[in-house]
Amino acid sequence: MSKVAVVILNWNGKHYLERFLHLLIERTKIANVEIVIADNCSNDGSVEWIKTNHPTLTLIEFNRNYGFTGGYNRALEQIDSQYYLLLNSDVEVTDGWLQPLITAMDKNPKVGISMPKIKSAFDRDMFEYAGACGGYIDVLGFPFCRGRILSNIEKDSAQYNMDREIFWASGAAFMIRSSLFHSLKGFDDTFFAHMEEIDLCWRAKLNGWQVWVYPDSVVYHVGGGTLPNDSPVKLYYNYRNNLLMLYKNLPGNRLHLTLFIRMLMDGASAILYLLQGKRELFKSVMRAHDKFLEMRSEIVRDEQLNSTKISSVYNGSIVIAFFLSLMKLKFINIGANIK
Repeated sequence: MSKVAVVILNWNGKHYLERFLHLLIERTKIANVEIVIADNCSNDGSVEWIKTNHPTLTLIEFNRNYGFTGGYNRALEQIDSQYYLLLNSDVEVTDGWLQPLITAMDKNPKVGISMPKIKSAFDRDMFEYAGACGGYIDVLGFPFCRGRILSNIEKDSAQYNMDREIFWASGAAFMIRSSLFHSLKGFDDTFFAHMEEIDLCWRAKLNGWQVWVYPDSVVYHVGGGTLPNDSPVKLYYNYRNNLLMLYKNLPGNRLHLTLFIRMLMDGASAILYLLQGKRELFKSVMRAHDKFLEMRSEIVRDEQLNSTKISSVYNGSIVIAFFLSLMKLKFINIGANIK
């Protein structure tokens, strides 16, 4: 049994493996740490490249693409380790990146999941969209981060350089106790990809566990390595899975009103896409809603568990707060120009 298994789920990411895997090996020289590559039936020569260039690494091969959820669920069933560190293939780790996570989780038995600070591989002074310095969620289920709200990304000026309990950890670099992962039956396989790590963190918190970010650990993330941010497929999964996550985990007294408001807001965003001439994105939102309504009858909710009070939820709408702050800034700028 290893102390930590660093597991990369790869799908046609040979170019990222060529760029980052040797850095991971060089910068993860800690006793009893295993590096595992699980391949989701790539057709870009990834498997052959790994066997030729890193024959000593553990390689798990799948016969088809099981997505992020199914791929990791199947891979982690085969790995015996105290901690799993799930790492995207498009992540560059830094010297000493792993030890702060191990030390913190060893010292804090209530922490079930953790993450490092995630910065941009393109602009290394900026946070990266997918996780930044710790994820939160608002009362309507919109995720945001320390360092990133909607598409607004901050420069890292050490303003978040403190350990902090958060709501969710990014799947780009996600550390979890193996016992917790298996007790929760892993990721929800119906999600396939996107929002699955937020759902898993939510379920962990409902079961009494904490999620933390430890900024002494730093990685750099390319982002959009599998699907670009403007992909209709990515948009579909984000909208559908956000609604599924809310339906699964919200307490009963908030469920129906929250879903009603969210679907109205989603519909408004779909109309905006249509007015902008982005018909494929409009159709993605509509298709996500249709699929959610079809799938929700299959979800079994635990009303007693869902009523558990959990921390790190923003008790308001981050979307409304963000746009009000923009409007306030706009009016201040107008006033300055009038003067």
